[in-house]
Amino acid sequence: MKIGGVMAPVTITFLMLLWLETFKLSFCITCIQSERQALLRFKQDLKDPSNRLAAWTDGGDCCKWDGIVCSNETGYVIKLQLGSSQGVFPPNAEAEADAESHIVRSKLGGKLNPSLLDLKYLTYLDLSGNDFGETQIPTWFWNFSSNLYYLNISRNRFHGNIPDLLTMMNPPVVIDLSSNNFRGLIPRLSSNVTAIDLSNNSLSGSISHFLCYKVSEPMKLEVLNLGNNLLSGEIPDCWQKFPKMVGIKFCDNNFTGKIPSFMGALTSLQSLHLRNNSLVGEIPFSLSNCHELLTVDFGANQLSGNIPPWMGERLSKLIILSLHTNKFTGTIPKELCALSSLQILDLSHNKLSSDIPRCISNLSAMASRNQSDDKIFYKTSKGNFIENILVVMKGRVVDYSTTLKLVKTVDLSDNSLSGEIPEEVTSLVGLQSLNLSHNLLVGSIPYNIGVMGSLECLDLSVNNISGGIPPSISYLTFLSHLNISYNKITGKIPTSTQLQSFSCSSFLGTELYGPPLSEGSKAVKLSSSVGQKVDDRHEVNWYFLSRELGFCLGFFGVSSSLLFWKR
Repeated sequence: MKIGGVMAPVTITFLMLLWLETFKLSFCITCIQSERQALLRFKQDLKDPSNRLAAWTDGGDCCKWDGIVCSNETGYVIKLQLGSSQGVFPPNAEAEADAESHIVRSKLGGKLNPSLLDLKYLTYLDLSGNDFGETQIPTWFWNFSSNLYYLNISRNRFHGNIPDLLTMMNPPVVIDLSSNNFRGLIPRLSSNVTAIDLSNNSLSGSISHFLCYKVSEPMKLEVLNLGNNLLSGEIPDCWQKFPKMVGIKFCDNNFTGKIPSFMGALTSLQSLHLRNNSLVGEIPFSLSNCHELLTVDFGANQLSGNIPPWMGERLSKLIILSLHTNKFTGTIPKELCALSSLQILDLSHNKLSSDIPRCISNLSAMASRNQSDDKIFYKTSKGNFIENILVVMKGRVVDYSTTLKLVKTVDLSDNSLSGEIPEEVTSLVGLQSLNLSHNLLVGSIPYNIGVMGSLECLDLSVNNISGGIPPSISYLTFLSHLNISYNKITGKIPTSTQLQSFSCSSFLGTELYGPPLSEGSKAVKLSSSVGQKVDDRHEVNWYFLSRELGFCLGFFGVSSSLLFWKR
């Protein structure tokens, strides 16, 4: 170092900065006395069975209390984080009872004390996953919330009406009021709201007043979740005021009418869920402008017409395409084969005809095994929102979210598809579930089906498939659900650990023999009445079912395998 040279001023400046930082650290910011008292009054009205707030005492520094974040500059409380970290039940449906009871004990209850009004600089409030009982949100709370940029009171049992939220002043605002018992109309929103989740409540009526309020004023809204409510009427065509919209979930309501053509103006849209409503008409061509779409979920409506070829040409980023349980006619467009990122294709329960396109092998995401456990999400200015969708897997409806990236399925069941099962389908080696049941398929099971090593579920039941079971099927070591019943399949069932472990109902109505069927018996032949469609259901010949009871694994196993396909 050159004393008196050019380096000396730099060294002195550095030492001065170091001294200033040391001085600032020695001058600790502590809790504001009035805010400590406000928090203690708030605690008094809470029920805390697990003693989560034990550190909240009169003599303590509230900036160090659990769930409290203070400003480093002023000491004012800016965040109140009292959401139950264990509010969501473990993903394992068979979690132990003591784990569930611990979750219940860790939840806060009681009532909301207006002392929160004394936290003048609070901008972040999380009370999610607690249990405040059948509590109605007080009026003062909604007025107080206008200063927040993050409000989460989801997964409680709050009830009552939600007033209009027009005074949220700190953009961008995120609001989560989902999974409560709120009723009444959808509240109108401030233009500063970026994301709102009102799903899983009992909100009702039209949404025209909500979407079309001040139609000339652009909204910052990017995520809108109104799923699983009692909303009704037509979806209004007021989408031009939402230029930043990324995710829409309107599923599980009572919406009627057509899909609005102005939705095509949402060019940033990545996720569109309209499942389980009463929508009619064709898919509007205007949606071809939504090039960023990752998810299209239109299942369980009354949509009709052909599946648009442009979906394969213009929506090249699609990962999920679910059009099940509608009234689509015509053929499966070959253009869908261009969707190289597609992982979930569900066209089941429609009126589609003709062959399965041989270009199905071009669905390259299904032709590779998973190399990553990344989540499927859509991006917003406030971070990433994890995608979720209902998928029928092994005869059960499963809601996938965090593990959705690992799911790869094709379901073309309950249509009028004809021709042979294309050999090209066996190139989809990453596929976990293939359901081609209840069609008019002929020919044989692809000889090299054993290369589909990821298959866990294979359903080819109720077709006109003939020939034997390919020996290569014994290579499907992950296969846990098989149904090839009610076909013209003949011969001996190949020997493998998997095939002999299945119920004999998997082979019902065929000419097969050998284990797991009883010794010396063949599977009962298909009756001319079994499998005929009556009112979108399949008529069952109970005489043949009862005859099977002598060597099947019980009546429940037989009947459930025949009826599992119906959603």
